[in-house]
Amino acid sequence: MLNDFNCSCPVYIACGYTDLRRGIDGLASIVSTQFQMNPFQTALFLFCGRKRDRIKALYWEGDGFLLLYKRLESGSFQWPRTKAEVRTLTPQQYRWLMEGLKTEQPKANKTVTGLSAI
Repeated sequence: MLNDFNCSCPVYIACGYTDLRRGIDGLASIVSTQFQMNPFQTALFLFCGRKRDRIKALYWEGDGFLLLYKRLESGSFQWPRTKAEVRTLTPQQYRWLMEGLKTEQPKANKTVTGLSAI
């Protein structure tokens, strides 16, 4: 279900480690206090544990929270570990993350700059 989560809403990931023993209230508290964001907005918030094989997702449906949990049987998510901050993902980056790829992929075609007409 988390792989197929289609929503035109923004997707935010909490970089770094999150204690996944937290439930809805604990994760909503992280969103509001640590990231100064509204957990009741229409957005998908993703959290990852220390082992990087589990993800929890928090989503407000308008009448209540939806808490999704995914545990990989083998492998791990390529989760950004550099800072304890929140980052917005594009739909493509979200798909990469769910497929086990890094959210920052090298571009196939690089932008060419400094050209002039001859």
